[in-house]
Amino acid sequence: MSTTWFITGTSSGFGRILTERLLRRGDRVAATLRRPEALDDLRALHGDRLWVGRLDVTDAEQVRTVVDQAFKALGQIDVVVNNAGYGVFASVEEATDEQIRSVIDTNLLGSIHVVRAALPHLRAQGSGHILQVSTAGGQAVYPNFSYYHASKWGIEGFSETVAREIAPFGIRLTIVEPGATPTGFGPSLDTAPVMPEYENTPAGDVRRAVADASFVLPNDPGRIADAMIDLVDSGRAPLRLPLGSDTYDDVQSALAARLAEHESQRDVAYSVVKDAATP
Repeated sequence: MSTTWFITGTSSGFGRILTERLLRRGDRVAATLRRPEALDDLRALHGDRLWVGRLDVTDAEQVRTVVDQAFKALGQIDVVVNNAGYGVFASVEEATDEQIRSVIDTNLLGSIHVVRAALPHLRAQGSGHILQVSTAGGQAVYPNFSYYHASKWGIEGFSETVAREIAPFGIRLTIVEPGATPTGFGPSLDTAPVMPEYENTPAGDVRRAVADASFVLPNDPGRIADAMIDLVDSGRAPLRLPLGSDTYDDVQSALAARLAEHESQRDVAYSVVKDAATP
């Protein structure tokens, strides 16, 4: 039995790969992107199993309209993939106000708009699985990505809360956390003029490492797309799905360090409790 998917950001990267794989196996896809003509080749191959909508996720009204149109055209939609993303590679002072707004509007608010627009339809049908694409940087951090982290940590907090709220309606949510992968996202990162003050800081170290010809992106984009499809097919819905050795290792290290620091502050935390409430 085929599955029907709604995917944002399908012009390239994971969105395009997912769309191609799903159509090849006979599923239906509502693919959304800012330039619909980028999918003309797939439309010619797969006909009415591919529904294409022009969508800029930063436009909340357009999101509601396109999501409504997709559900009306396709009936039940089983999986909603929040994939559209934008990245800024710059130290905290280097990024412009416009770049900061763009990364928050796309990755955080854009994802929120899609979830809010889809939920009435998913509640009405009593089922659905939302895949929120995040990153290893949704829980770990890397210099020069502060605003990207702000958007991804934000959407992870939002998603974890929403997962609890929507479970009673038969709707599931999984945060997908790919690691560094050659999808074209890296070269498309927005940048800003480099400030010399940051050259001999961790931000400068990361910039030089990324520019090094030996810098390797360790993960396979096709395998990541397959893992997302396999998850849906399995019927499982873990809250988080780490994909990539770097994701697993970096997030594990970040969580361990955070827990150790948290535990080191126990005495201070309890010192402010009223005497009668202290254990």
